[in-house]
This record gives sequence, structure tokens and C-alpha cells, in this order.
Amino acid sequence: MFGKGSKLYSILFIKCPRCHEGAFLEANPYKLSNFNKVKERCPKCGLKYSIEPSFYTGSMYVSYAVGVAVAVAVYVLTLIFRLDLSIAELFGSIVITLVLTMPWIAAVSKIIWANFFFKYDKKIAEKVKSEKIT
Repeated sequence: MFGKGSKLYSILFIKCPRCHEGAFLEANPYKLSNFNKVKERCPKCGLKYSIEPSFYTGSMYVSYAVGVAVAVAVYVLTLIFRLDLSIAELFGSIVITLVLTMPWIAAVSKIIWANFFFKYDKKIAEKVKSEKIT
């Protein structure tokens, strides 16, 4: 369920959707000089990450959904911990959380979007592991 071969593994570790070995982004999402820049190809299996120009524009819809999920999670956590926050304080905590997690949300939304279009290939993953493909 969570190991290599599942979409969840690729999403959580921001790895290549096809081989789950290669890096998906040029750098850490919080490195602002390369803010969520997707590599052109997987360094392990050679998968071209962009099917067409502006391919990741659709990830904005996923980003919206992930942002809403983060906002709901903050609200639920305030309920679980029984924090007595005013509406302004709750709104402020949600906004601060969204600003702090913005690079992560953008990276996760791009890898989720890529996982809609690319499937895990066990044969290629095994070849990559045995280092037959460079």
C-alpha cells in the first residue's frame, strides 16, 4: 500500500512516477532559487516529465484541493486540541500555515498531477535498481 509501486510513495517522497527512484524536482521545494522546478527527465529511467508545453498548469487545480485540505486540517486540529480561537485568530493561523506550506503544496500538487498521467512500471524500476539503465 505504501511501498514502492504505489502512487502514495511517489507523491510523499516526490519521486519519479514511473520508476520511483529518480528525483522529480531540481531541488528541495523550500529552495526558493529553484522554486518547484520540475526536472526535464528522470535521472534514473529517462522518463520525460512534461508531456506537452504548460503540462503542469493543470496542477493548479490539485494545488487548490491540497490547500483546502491543509486549511481543513488546521481547523480540525484546533477543534481536537480545544483551542478557543476567535474567527480572526483561526483565519490568521490558517493563512500562516498556508504561506509556510506553499512550496510543499506546489511540489505535491505537481507530483500528484504527474501521477494522473504516468504509471509505475515494475520492469523499468527493476532495471533501474540493477543499474542497467543510467
